[in-house]
This record gives sequence, structure tokens and C-alpha cells, in this order.
Amino acid sequence: MAHEVRAVVARKKGAPVSVETIVVPDPGPGEALVKVEACGVCHTDLHYREGGINDEFPFLLGHEAAGRVEAVGEGVTGIEPGDFVILNWRAVCGQCRACSKGKPWYCFATHNATQPMTLLDGTPLSPALGIGAFAEKTLVAAGQCTKVDPAAPAAAAGLLGCGVMAGFGAAVNTGAVGRGDTVAVIGCGGVGMAAVAGARLAGASKVIAVDIDQRKLDRAMTMGATHTVDGAKGNVVEAVRELTGGFGADVVVEAVGRPETYQQAFYARDLAGTVVLVGVPTPEMKVELPLLDVFGRGGALKSSWYGDCLPSRDFPALIDLYLGGRFDLDAFVTETIGLGDVEEAFEKMHGGDVLRSVVVL
Repeated sequence: MAHEVRAVVARKKGAPVSVETIVVPDPGPGEALVKVEACGVCHTDLHYREGGINDEFPFLLGHEAAGRVEAVGEGVTGIEPGDFVILNWRAVCGQCRACSKGKPWYCFATHNATQPMTLLDGTPLSPALGIGAFAEKTLVAAGQCTKVDPAAPAAAAGLLGCGVMAGFGAAVNTGAVGRGDTVAVIGCGGVGMAAVAGARLAGASKVIAVDIDQRKLDRAMTMGATHTVDGAKGNVVEAVRELTGGFGADVVVEAVGRPETYQQAFYARDLAGTVVLVGVPTPEMKVELPLLDVFGRGGALKSSWYGDCLPSRDFPALIDLYLGGRFDLDAFVTETIGLGDVEEAFEKMHGGDVLRSVVVL
């Protein structure tokens, strides 16, 4: 039986989104139907609306979500109706060369549900990141559901589905921040703020937050930063070096995705230090660095895919840290809104007025 539910749809590039009735099928083999309880408004959703991902309109937006499994298809194991789950957009295959090497967080063949969700007239929808969770119900691959402790409120838990996990994992998984390390995070939006919190939780002795918005820098101090640098008022590289004994940081997380901030990250790290790129650049962007500097400074230049997370490992662990009072997911929730407020949330995002708006259903 198909399900008619309300959802947020982007029909045309740059046009305001609309709340419409869509059709969600019952789960087929390997699929799960999830009743969405909350979904964060992420920059990626705005990129979809603006045609920055691809032009496969209409899009069913939303992907940073948590909810309850309502039904599962044939062959599904590990989850069952009633389970509280966080949705993820990298359901690992278990068979590709990355998975076979024991590195499933690099899976090269992640998958989504195969049945389409549609408009009432039968037009197929393109779900954001294979999820589409600005909806009362959504259809996903069962592997996109990670069961976690239901004591966690959905508005906070769902943020692990994208931005918070990407930032936390960039510092902890990709950057391998350890006790006593010095860390700089360039860009303090939702992803960067999670990197700040993750670095501090991992035991970094100094966590330097870098941004050009004083409001974000002030907020970073409440999330674990020990120092801040206003990039609009001085030389970022010099400031980070001054705060690290003249050497530079052991790990620099670039959470903006621009050539100029990547160059800052490259030169703000210590010799043999690590740069982690988690900010997403646009296709035309290029970075130029003297090859001799790349060689001479040593260390590692890494990209972080989804915080190099393994949802089955990382989501439950972070929820346990949250419930134990060690990782404040609530601090990322600036406001809770309804399905009809997503367009306004995009405007607030442009102005830097929110860390996360979260749709609560």
C-alpha cells in the first residue's frame, strides 16, 4: 500500500520550496519505511535547491534525520518496526574493494532504496543524498538506518546523520586528533563547530576556532574552543602559529571548502602536521601550492568523506556520549520549526543566524 504524506519539494532551480503531498511506496526487498520525527536543515539541502549538486529536479529535500522504523522489506535484518534510528547517506555494501580491505567507511558502492518516491502525478522525486527526510515518511535502504538508544530526542540525534558527524569525524577519525594535540578549525558553521567539539573531546590541548563572524567565534568558545582567530582582522596563519609556539597546529580542519582557506590550513599546520578538508568546494575551484612546500612540509593532506564514519560504529557511540553528558548535541539545535518553515530557515542560514534549524514532525 502506498502512503500519501506531506513533504518539502524543490521543483525548479532557485525557486522557493513548497510543501506538497507525495507518494511513498511500501518497502521492497532490502528497504525500510521510516516515520520521520525530526530533520535538520543542512547547507546541502540549499545546494540541491540552487542546482549546485545536479539538475535532477524535482528534489525531495532533507537528509539529516531520525525517526522510527514503520515497516521493513524482505530480507532485512538488524532493524525492525518500532526501532528508533538515525538515517545515513552512506549505506555500505560490504563487498567492494574498500569493504573487503576492512575499511567500510571508504565504501565505493554505497546504496539507496531502489523504488522511487513520487509526486501525486507519478513524477519521480530525487531524494536528497538518497534520503529525502523533509517528509512525514521516507523510504530508504535498510542499511541507511542505524539503531540507537531511543532516550535521545530526535531533534538532537538526527544531526548525527550529516553535519555533526562530518565535523566530529573530520577531527577524530580523519585527523586522528589525540591527547595533547593542537588543533585549528577554519570555518565555524555546523560542521566546523562539530570539529571543535570533537577535537576537545579527543583530548586536544588547544582548539583554535577561526572564522570571520564574531558570533560564530563566541559560540565556538562554548563548544570547546580554547582560542579564537578573527580571519577578517588579521593574518590567520600568523595568528595560529603565534598560539602554537610559532610552529603551527598538529591538525588543521578546513570546514569552508575554498582555495584561500585551504591555503591558510596548509600553512597553519606544523611540520609533519595534518590538513583535513571537510568543507565541500564547487567544481571550478582550484588550489595552487608550491610543490616544494608540499614535499618540504611533510605530513598529510586528507579529505574527509562524511567524517570517515561508520554509522553502525559511530552513531551509537556518540549518542551514548550525549546521553552521558559528554557531547552536547542540544547545543547544535538553534530552533525547531515545521515543514512549512524550511524556506525561511534557508534565509536564516544565509545570514549566519542559526547553527541548525531542525524540522520537527
